[in-house]
Parts: sequence; structure tokens; C-alpha cells
Amino acid sequence: MTSPPEARIGDATLGKAADENFPVAPFFLPRAWRDDLMAVYGFARLVDDIGDGDLAPGGADARHLGLEPEQSDDRLAMLDAFEADLHRVFASTGDEPRHPLLRNLRPTVRRRALTPEPFLGLIEANRQDQKIRRYGTYAELAAYCELSANPVGRLVLALTGTTSPERVRRSDAVCTALQIVEHLQDVAEDLARDRIYLPAEDMERFRVTETDLAAPTAGASVRALIAYEAQRASDLLDEGPPLVGSVDGRLKLLLAGFVGGGRSALTAISAAGFDVLPGPPKPTKHSLLREVGIVLRRARGER
Repeated sequence: MTSPPEARIGDATLGKAADENFPVAPFFLPRAWRDDLMAVYGFARLVDDIGDGDLAPGGADARHLGLEPEQSDDRLAMLDAFEADLHRVFASTGDEPRHPLLRNLRPTVRRRALTPEPFLGLIEANRQDQKIRRYGTYAELAAYCELSANPVGRLVLALTGTTSPERVRRSDAVCTALQIVEHLQDVAEDLARDRIYLPAEDMERFRVTETDLAAPTAGASVRALIAYEAQRASDLLDEGPPLVGSVDGRLKLLLAGFVGGGRSALTAISAAGFDVLPGPPKPTKHSLLREVGIVLRRARGER
């Protein structure tokens, strides 16, 4: 039996969860949590696909958002339409959301009493990607991560009813670290899209040019720069074990998976000699499990 086209759109987007550095909604979580996490992931993945121009061909997403199929390539128009549909998710009256992934998000928003701000931040990050392609300082990059990454951690805390100021602070550090790690893995891919997420001040310090980043393999200066940024991410991930240690039960395993995923990705980058230019170094399942175990042991000591 052939799946309805709407279901295929959602399945294609949600299926990308398997490619992430960390488990998005692992089996050991309660079914309600898994459903809510996948609903939020579907939103986050789709908005990133709009911003990156990675939508499925055919224009179905544009049609769902009330645009013409040929407008799929107009990223700012798509993001505006997506934001308008997001407001339908939170509206108590009027039309239901048009896009199937946003219709799927609505029950989660209502059940968990989520607010629009984290979702709007993710949309704004993708708008910023259309306008800003270089970052002069680390402070500028961190401000971008505040929009592009930190809302995800805040949503996880909100979904699980564990939000507190201290957890939010530590979660923000972990999420910024995970975003930096992803940037390091994707240097070549981002450059092909005319984007560089390595701060210009750091590139100047290590005497790295854009031409150096376009080489098939990294020279010594590029490797030194990547090692420097990797250490920065590692330092931020040190906020992970205290965060993990502050919660109980299955949430502890989930958060350890996020932190361990970042650690194992950094291990892969280091194992590649910090040469990320041939392609993104990917962590192994064994490495992920080992790092999760280390995080859990450290978390026990942090309690």
C-alpha cells in the first residue's frame, strides 16, 4: 500500500534523525516523550532544510505552506510562510497549521505548554544564514548559536518538565558546543554553500585563509585552527556532566547521549588529525557508548 504524500513528506524529514551525532528519541524513553521529541525534531529539521535549500524536490513543502512550488528556492519567502504557519500552531482560534509536520507539532505544544520563542529563534537563525555568511568574532558566533542551537536544549527541558535557570545555563553551553562541533565537521560542506562558521579573528590568528579551507586536505595551520575550536567545544561540554547529574531516570540517559554524542564527534575529529576538509569525521557507535558511559560516571561524581 502506498503511503499518502503528506506522510512521505514527514517521513523523509524525520528519517534524517538517524544521521545526527546523538540519539534524538531513543527507545528507552517513554512513548509520549519520544513522540514529543520527534515532533520538535521534525520542526527543527524542516526549518534547517528550508534554510539550507535541502527540501525534497517537487515543491510539496511550498504548496503546504501556501506558496507556489517554484517558490521552494526562495528561502526567505519559505521561512516567512513557515513562521506564519507556526503561529497557527499556537493560535487558539482560526485555521489549523497547513504543513503536516506543524500539524503534528500542535498536540505537543498544547500538552507540554510550550511557548513560541524557541521555535521562532530557530527560524530566525535560518534567516540569518541567508544574510550573514561570515562571523568576525567568537562572540558573534555564540550569538548565532543562541538562536540556532540553544533553543533545542531548552525545548528538551520544557518537554520533560525539568526547566530551571541553572539547567538552562548548562544546556545552553552544551548546545553551543554541539553546534560548534557540527560546524567543524561540515567546514567543507558549509564553504561550498559560501558559509564559514570559523570566526575570522581565529582564522587570522592561525593564518588560515578561505583558500586554505577550499583545499582537498588540511595543512598544518588549518589543523591547528580546528584543534583550537575543538578544545573550545570540549570546554563547553564540561557543563554536560553537572547537567546530567541534576536529573534522574531516563532523562539522565537522554542528556548523557547528547553530551556523549558531542564528545564522540570530537574524538572522531581528533582521530582524523583535525583534517575535516575531506569530509565530516563521524563517530562510531562504540565511541558514542564509551563517551556516554564516561559522562554518566562523571555525572555521579557531580551530584
